[in-house]
Amino acid sequence: MTGVPAPRARGRVTERLGHADPVVRHGLRRLLVLLCLSPLLLLLAGATLRLTEPTLPLAYGCVVLAGSIAVLYIAYTRYEDPSTGPLTVRRRHAVGMQFPPLPAEPSVTFLLAVKDEVDGIEACVRSMVASDCPRVRVTVIDDHSCDGTADVLRRLRDELGITVIHLDENLGKKQALVTACAGVDTDVIAFTDSDCVLAPDALRRCVRALVRNPSLGAVSGHCRALNASAGLLTRVQDTWYEGQFRVIKAAEASFGSVTCVSGPLAVFRRDAVYNYLPAWADDHFLGAPFKFATDRQLTGYVLGQPWKGRALKARYADSPFVAAEDFPERPWQVGYVRSAEVWTDVPARLRPLLRQQVRWKKSFIRNLVFTGGFMWRRGAGPATLFYGHVLWVLAAPVLAFVHLIRAPLHGAFLLTGLYLLGVLLKGFAWAFAYRIDHPGDRRWRYRPLMSLFSAVVLAWLLPYALLTVRRGVWSRGAA
Repeated sequence: MTGVPAPRARGRVTERLGHADPVVRHGLRRLLVLLCLSPLLLLLAGATLRLTEPTLPLAYGCVVLAGSIAVLYIAYTRYEDPSTGPLTVRRRHAVGMQFPPLPAEPSVTFLLAVKDEVDGIEACVRSMVASDCPRVRVTVIDDHSCDGTADVLRRLRDELGITVIHLDENLGKKQALVTACAGVDTDVIAFTDSDCVLAPDALRRCVRALVRNPSLGAVSGHCRALNASAGLLTRVQDTWYEGQFRVIKAAEASFGSVTCVSGPLAVFRRDAVYNYLPAWADDHFLGAPFKFATDRQLTGYVLGQPWKGRALKARYADSPFVAAEDFPERPWQVGYVRSAEVWTDVPARLRPLLRQQVRWKKSFIRNLVFTGGFMWRRGAGPATLFYGHVLWVLAAPVLAFVHLIRAPLHGAFLLTGLYLLGVLLKGFAWAFAYRIDHPGDRRWRYRPLMSLFSAVVLAWLLPYALLTVRRGVWSRGAA
C-alpha cells in the first residue's frame, strides 16, 4: 500500500447545485434524477403493460427494475451528508425525542484489532495517526500475531506514541476490540480494519456528523478499493463498493437507518453502543459462538435499542460495560458520511473473494434473525429497503437455478438469455450512476460485470453459507 489515493472528482452539476437555494436545489435535483431515470421508467411501464399474462421471469424483472429505480431515486434526492450540517429530513420515530448533544470537540478512541498483518499494518496505523480529528487516542490490539506484526507495532508505538495492547492468546477480532474498550471513557469510539488506509479528514468528518446531529448514534464512512488497479477483479469490486456505499447506504441513511456501519470506518457514540459490547463479543447463533466480527450485528444493537436494548442489558447486567453506567435506550439514527473516504485492500484472486463473500453471507443470515425482528418498527421506508433486500438475496440462488440450470436443461435458452440481459441492464443502470458521480472516470464500464458475476457465481454461495454458518475463523487474507 502506497498511501491515500487522490480524492475522486465530483460532477459539475453536483457542484453547481451545491450553491443554489436549498428549496430550488432540492427541486432541481428531483427533476434531474427523474430525467436520468426516465429510460428505466419507460422500460418498466412497457414491461408492466405486458403483465396481462404474467410469467415469473417478467414479474421478477419488473420487481427488480422497480426496486432499482426506487433505490436510485431515494439515494440521489433524499441523501444529505451529515458532516455538512444538521439533517433536514425528519425521522418519524425520532420526532419529539431528546438526544444529549456531544461536546463541540468530543474525545475519540480510535481502535484497530490486528492479527498477522505484518505487510500492511504500518500503512493503516500511519493513516490513523495522520487523522486531523482533534482529541484522538489511537489504540492497536495485537491479537497474538505470529508473523512479526508485534515487532512492527512496537516500533510504531515508540515512534508515533500510540497505545499497543499485546494479547497473550488469540481471542478473535470482536473479543480483542471489546477487551480494549473496557477502559474507554471517551465520547466517541471509532473502528477501522487492518487492511485500510484513511483520508486525513475521514474520522473528523464522521465525528463532526455526530456532533451536528445528536440523534445519530453511529455513522459509516465511504469505502473504495485501495488496490483497484491490481487487475480486472479488483476494478470490478471497486465500482461495486462505490454503489454499495453511494447508493445503498445513502438510501438507508435518508431514513436514518443504515443497517451496516462498515468496518473500514465505523464511528459510534459511546452512549449508543457501550452497554452492548459484551453482547457483541459473546454473540451466539444456532447454539454456537458466532466468531465473525459482524458490523451488521453491532449496528443492529444501535438501531434496535427501543425494542431489544433492555433485554440485552439485562442478560449482561453483571458486565462492567453495563454495571458501570447504564445508558438509556434511545431510537438512535444511523447515518453515512459520503465525504469520509477510506480505502481497503480487496481480494485480488477468486478464492479469497469467495471466502470473503461466504463470511459476509453468514453475517447476513445471522443479522437477518436479529435485525429482521424489529426493522418493521422503524417505519415503512427503512422496512421496505431492508426486507426488499432480504427477499432479493434469498431469491437470488433460486432464480439462478431456474434460469441458469433448469431453463437450459429444458431447452429454454431464450429465458436464460433474457435473464442475463436483465442482470446486465441493472448493472448498466448502476454504471450510469457511477458515471454521473465520477465524470471522466472510465471504471464505470466494470460495474455491469459485477452484476453478472453476482448472478452467475456469488448467488450460489448463500446455501453454502447457511449450511456452514456455525463454522468460522477470523481470517482476512485479501491477497
